[in-house]
Amino acid sequence: MYFSPPLKPARLIARYKRFLADVETPEGEIMTIHCANTGAMTGCATPGDRVWYSTSDSVTRKYPHSWELTGTQQGHWICVNTLRANQLVAEALDQQQLPELTGYSQRQAEVRYGSEKSRIDFLLKAQDRRNCYIEVKSVTLLHEGKGYFPDAVTVRGQKHLRELAMVAGAGHRAVLLFAVLHSGIEDVSPARHIDVAYAEQLVQAQREGVEVLAYRADLSAAGMFLKTPLNVTL
Repeated sequence: MYFSPPLKPARLIARYKRFLADVETPEGEIMTIHCANTGAMTGCATPGDRVWYSTSDSVTRKYPHSWELTGTQQGHWICVNTLRANQLVAEALDQQQLPELTGYSQRQAEVRYGSEKSRIDFLLKAQDRRNCYIEVKSVTLLHEGKGYFPDAVTVRGQKHLRELAMVAGAGHRAVLLFAVLHSGIEDVSPARHIDVAYAEQLVQAQREGVEVLAYRADLSAAGMFLKTPLNVTL
């Protein structure tokens, strides 16, 4: 995924009200940009960090600029726009870049499924194999080289694990795919210290047949590409 038009840099002043951030451009202009991330963004939004933002050509948007990447003062790259995770996975699936998920002829997005009325991020189909249900989670929480999910208690995430386990029990493939959007993360684990219920449920889901994968994206102001497989430690 290449950014077109190119992203522009700024310096982060502060993120606030969850969806907004004030930044200062290299020319000294202070402006407010949109932040498409509802999470805690721990370690991703330190005042003084470099921000890279995109600009929409929509005339109806109140805030035309969107925060895409953070360049931290420790030298890491982070994609803070959580909407990009599914886009990266879709691109990687179409280009057959994820070896465990190749060989399917059809890809559908946002398909309703399960007894709890969820929507699966991607459903892969092929005549000669089982349907494959893929739930994507964005990982940006870093501590000592390890990535953690979630960065806040997630009742919705727990529901997704239950749904995936039911899919696996019905004989289909069920995949939880961690899209790692932080250049400093080398390994992924459930954040037991934040949401113990999610961590325990993930272990149980794997026992019931849910596959757990993690891939890290190569990140730069030019573009992003989901490439590097990482270990998942439960």
